[in-house]
Amino acid sequence: MSLPVQPAPWSGPSPLTGRTAPAGASLSARAKAVGLRLAGGRTACGEAREFTERVLADWELDQLCDDALTVVSELVANAVVHGPAGGTGEAAGSEVLLRLKRRPAHLMCAVTDRGETLPSPGHTGVSLDEGGRGLIIVEALSQHWGWTRCNPVGKTVWALLPTEARI
Repeated sequence: MSLPVQPAPWSGPSPLTGRTAPAGASLSARAKAVGLRLAGGRTACGEAREFTERVLADWELDQLCDDALTVVSELVANAVVHGPAGGTGEAAGSEVLLRLKRRPAHLMCAVTDRGETLPSPGHTGVSLDEGGRGLIIVEALSQHWGWTRCNPVGKTVWALLPTEARI
């Protein structure tokens, strides 16, 4: 199952999509959905985590911080590694879009890239490989996750985190 995630057009780097607020204004005063364009290089995961932490604090969703930061890190890392630039982070095609959407019962974390490689959970075998577990981690931390193809190229991988405490 996939949710209709409609990424913004690819038009170059910009810190936030949608309406902009004056400097110092809170993010929640702007919208219940925000986005961040990332160059897709080595700093993309760190920038995504900082942005996510700031948004969650502003939306008063601090209880989701640990899980959301891990999910966002894994989704962005996958987009950078499996995107069209193959992790070089220098080509314009390596741009990644992170979107966070606040819903009544969920936080949706969505990452869009131009890559054609479809997401596939790794394996949890006895291998000592360092990679291949990102989507397994996303699945463990989220209530639901999936992906949507973008037209004409690319995909959005998303995860839903419940905003209520787990029992």
